[in-house]
Amino acid sequence: MKIKTTLRILLALMILTGLAATALAEDNPAKETVKVKETKDMNGKELFIAHCKVCHNEDADAGEYTPISLIMDQWDEFYDETFVETHKEVVCPKDEDKKITDMIDKDMIKKLRKFCVDHAADSEQPMTCG
Repeated sequence: MKIKTTLRILLALMILTGLAATALAEDNPAKETVKVKETKDMNGKELFIAHCKVCHNEDADAGEYTPISLIMDQWDEFYDETFVETHKEVVCPKDEDKKITDMIDKDMIKKLRKFCVDHAADSEQPMTCG
């Protein structure tokens, strides 16, 4: 008999604790929420991972590219002369209604370029970008 009563009390306490925790979490303005960082606020590495690596990962049809894939001059040439031409018809894998060149503005290209050049194969800090 004592075991059943003890179990009932423990169960009741567990239920009340769960309800109290839920109520506190809903009323707490400091409650952690996960927010996606806006694209305009991303740095070059984050932009590269979000927009470039999607199509340029290992074994990708478009070829694997990371900052270390090219030297600094090649990255400069790519962003000056080739990027728009090679990507103007590429559809965004995350939003098939948009072209890559419509999703990446001049500020983003500037950040991407800086990241790639700063971490190119012949830079002081070559990087593969994970």
